Amino acid sequence: MKRSVALAAALLVGLTSVGTLPGAAWADGGGPTGNHDDRGGGDYHHDSEGAVFVQTNKAEGNTIKVYDRDEDGRLSKAGEYETGGLGGFTIGAPVDALASQGSLTYHRGLLFAVNAGSNTLTVFRVDGTRLHKEQVIWSGGLLPVSVTVRGGLVYVLNAGGEGSVQGFQLHKGRLSPIHDSNRSLGLHNGNPPAFMTAPAQVEIDPDGEFVLVSTKAANVMFSFEIGRDGELSRRPVISDAGSVPFGFTFDTEDSVLVTESGSNEVGRFDLDEDGALDQVGPSVPNGQQAPCWIQRVGDYFYVANAGSSTISAYRVDDDGKLQLVHAVAADTGGGSIDMTTSDGFLYVQNAAAGNVQGYEVKDDGSLRLVTTVEGLPTFTDGIGMEGIAAS
Repeated sequence: MKRSVALAAALLVGLTSVGTLPGAAWADGGGPTGNHDDRGGGDYHHDSEGAVFVQTNKAEGNTIKVYDRDEDGRLSKAGEYETGGLGGFTIGAPVDALASQGSLTYHRGLLFAVNAGSNTLTVFRVDGTRLHKEQVIWSGGLLPVSVTVRGGLVYVLNAGGEGSVQGFQLHKGRLSPIHDSNRSLGLHNGNPPAFMTAPAQVEIDPDGEFVLVSTKAANVMFSFEIGRDGELSRRPVISDAGSVPFGFTFDTEDSVLVTESGSNEVGRFDLDEDGALDQVGPSVPNGQQAPCWIQRVGDYFYVANAGSSTISAYRVDDDGKLQLVHAVAADTGGGSIDMTTSDGFLYVQNAAAGNVQGYEVKDDGSLRLVTTVEGLPTFTDGIGMEGIAAS
């Protein structure tokens, strides 16, 4: 399954797009990881409250809308906060402007938001349902679309131009670039890139040894080894990862589930000691269209199918076999994209409908709608909201 760097580079040649994104890059404004990963069983006891954060990605000024979550999973408005940056887009996006997973990430009282239109990353301190802007910093490249955090390390995926990953140290709520930690992906894109040729997600593996990146059109994933000070290996391991790999999440410390939006399937891969990905069994189709985002809640893995406006449910059995549990666990009716989870509830961002729906996860993996919030930016003229996280 593993490919050489030279062969993978050849695959990437010719991935081009056109266009210029307004908004110059700018630096510090002066003034577990990811979107939660509930790993408990399916029998939840909803006895706590929290918050859900939604990134509007507005071109004229990116904001984060905050919703209070009660113990029954229902959401109510709690405020809106400016990121100090601009929203952005990829060319030809069908419903998801940033064409990515993980553009908004909550981690231990901090919220990280990409500003794709101004090439920056905003760090907020979270106090219940209130946000306090700590920092706005240059992302290290063009059109940041995904961010991952683990411990004191943060990595940002930039989708524009050649594409790149930039590493940061996190200390007391502020970021500082890691010396010699910017790595090109060798893509030949414009800025903004085309939807299909933009890389989709960056993620640190659970052991904190590798940074993984999915590429979509190149059908491969990059694995960069993390050095002692957070610097990345100069030569990534590049592996086949199915047909148009988009979103991914880990089901164990060394195995990962990848959505294959080109073939409407989900594949399971082992992460080897050298960073290579080896597929485990055949990919499993769900009969839906454009599965792109994947979110774990307890024993189940939920996949958002943007083309069908549905959510599918998978699980991995005791023998490590990936199984489709519900082809349609929910019909959202509005261009399902990004998802997050909190206390056993699954929250789905529906870009075409301009809403967020919340579902209770039942013991058998089925979903029960418990809340809907309206009035969010709908996908129009190639841009719309993207990014959702929860505390």
